[in-house]
Amino acid sequence: MMTDEHKNLIGLERDELAAELAAIGEKPFRAKQLWHWIYHRGEGDFAKMTTLSKEARPKLAERFRITRPEIATEQKSQDRSRKWLLRFDDGNEAECVFIPEDDRGALCISSQVGCTLTCPFCHTGTQRLVRNLSAAEIVGQMMIARDACGEWPSPKGGRMLSNIVMMGMGEPLYNFDNVAKALRIIMDPEGISVSKRRITLSTSGVVPMMARCGDELGVNLAVSLHACTDDLRDQLVPINRKHPIKELLKACRAYPGANNARRITFEYVMLEGVNDSAADAKELLRLVRGIPAKFNLIPFNPWPGAPFECSSPATMKRFAQILNDSGLSAPIRAPRGRDIMAACGQLKSASQRQRRKSTAPKDAPKTAIMDAGE
Repeated sequence: MMTDEHKNLIGLERDELAAELAAIGEKPFRAKQLWHWIYHRGEGDFAKMTTLSKEARPKLAERFRITRPEIATEQKSQDRSRKWLLRFDDGNEAECVFIPEDDRGALCISSQVGCTLTCPFCHTGTQRLVRNLSAAEIVGQMMIARDACGEWPSPKGGRMLSNIVMMGMGEPLYNFDNVAKALRIIMDPEGISVSKRRITLSTSGVVPMMARCGDELGVNLAVSLHACTDDLRDQLVPINRKHPIKELLKACRAYPGANNARRITFEYVMLEGVNDSAADAKELLRLVRGIPAKFNLIPFNPWPGAPFECSSPATMKRFAQILNDSGLSAPIRAPRGRDIMAACGQLKSASQRQRRKSTAPKDAPKTAIMDAGE
């Protein structure tokens, strides 16, 4: 039986894995063997790792485990989207979603339990941040989806699980170290091997971390814009009060690797009577001038108690046409997984942040993870 005393090898980078094995007297080549079994073949049972010596297998099993998060529930949409509610070792939960197409598909991965932000159009934003996810918990989402798709060993081409979007619960740039570690593992060519060109990180605008993301990871960038004025964006995306539109777009212009072949995606949720006028579309064109950009127009996906309505099809079509006529790609995203609350902005779990004990000393330091503006 695996216990917390058995260290989980998922989420360790190559040097960390080598260090763990060296500490129990294993040679450096053992780390490469394990990496292949864990991340290329998806194996979680040491006994089945036939290239390891017969002596090494029980030795490793006595000390380590290879454990994905527990699947608390799995739902399948009429459109074939799949949503998993995953339970972690401490009992907290987060959701991730697989969105298949005919010959490919994207996995929407969460980076936090809850969210640091409080965007009023997003269901996740109504759940206060509980904690950051670890690298193991982020990589584990990918491995569970691979299990479901039957894509072990890692295929070289023709994958159903072909793309990753860090666009689930949470703000990934507020958990950058763990997200970056997880993505480096996922991108490693001798393991899961997903190209950085097939990974998109979505941010609400954590400007100080954007350049680091481009420099260290080189993944595609998506920015949750949703408004063309600071007054409105302050309400829809509260981080705008710290990093207003001008500052955000300056960081977009400087984003490492952005060019016409790898454009920045501006996500824009369509809210009836709020941000969907022709004047809004024309102002967006002015704002992004000079940025290698494309738009992703997202019909608002309702959730219980939501304070908004989705723009009408005619309004969205007119909005998109204005952007298209000026040479920008601006598709209207077809909602996926609405029937299982798996569409964009609908993810949420029941996990709650523990209240601080009233007996804590008055001068105790605040937790390092805080809600935006707290």
